[in-house]
Amino acid sequence: MNNHSITDIEIEKFLIGKWRFNKDWEINSIKFKDDMTYEQIKVQTFILNKPSELITGHNFTGLWYVNERRLCLNLKRVPNSFFNLQLPILSQIDFADMAARLTSLFITEKYEVININSTQFLMKDVNKSIVGIKIN
Repeated sequence: MNNHSITDIEIEKFLIGKWRFNKDWEINSIKFKDDMTYEQIKVQTFILNKPSELITGHNFTGLWYVNERRLCLNLKRVPNSFFNLQLPILSQIDFADMAARLTSLFITEKYEVININSTQFLMKDVNKSIVGIKIN
């Protein structure tokens, strides 16, 4: 199949499942579900980036879709964030989740799908190419 003629729905069908890829100083594992939600784990590999991981945690969940050959990720939850507090007087307060939802109204992670099949993909963010492999 010529990847330039592949439809957004066909890209979505290829994406469903678990994928692994690396970005600058970051190892990523992301599971795309058929209900258009995703679960992502980001592990920082550069010591100076570790403080951000301590604040946000390394698990992220949200909604995903493909539009005009672009994978779009809308972050909805940051469940392991330091800012999701459990106070004895009140129930759990998820400040990080509220911030993630608010931010996702204005900022969506977008990746241009260059090439994809059932075992690997090539995508491009703003300035870098990303190669991923399917792991399930």
